[in-house]
Amino acid sequence: MDSISWTQVLVVVAVLAAVALTVALVLLRRLVRTRRDLRRAGLPTGPRWVFWGAVAYLVLPVDLLPDPVYLDDIGVLLLALRSLRAAVPSVPLRPRTAPAPRGARPVTDRARKP
Repeated sequence: MDSISWTQVLVVVAVLAAVALTVALVLLRRLVRTRRDLRRAGLPTGPRWVFWGAVAYLVLPVDLLPDPVYLDDIGVLLLALRSLRAAVPSVPLRPRTAPAPRGARPVTDRARKP
């Protein structure tokens, strides 16, 4: 192979590594947002070690696959997202009721008693 072919191969590998890194970072952002939204809503987020373990696995240099291949990082982040979703209890949504008219007082038990 001549030098032009090697340059093309290196460019393709670099582009693929950049795409994989971008996907991993997008998933990390989604994981952090999901956990933050669940905590704000007062819902359980599952074991803390799942979230922090996924973040640490992405950041730390020790991986199952070498770092230019982010497929293992993406898999760990997807498993953490799935774990967060599984921790949320499935509650059926209640239909929305019409808001009370302005100035209307809510009916309570005290109001009904003579």
